[in-house]
Amino acid sequence: MAARLKVTQIKSVISEKQNQRDTLRSLGLKRIGDSVVREDSPANRGYVRTVAHLVKVEEID
Repeated sequence: MAARLKVTQIKSVISEKQNQRDTLRSLGLKRIGDSVVREDSPANRGYVRTVAHLVKVEEID
């Protein structure tokens, strides 16, 4: 089974750049405390790297 990432938003998007807001929305995060589970792929790793200061990431199996 492929590894997965649990991504949780921990900070607000207020005063962040528009591309960072768009990245959070594309991940499926709308508000602080929201969590999503995504496949561990290079594309998703790139999204997470873009907003690393706003999210907490855990690897789950």
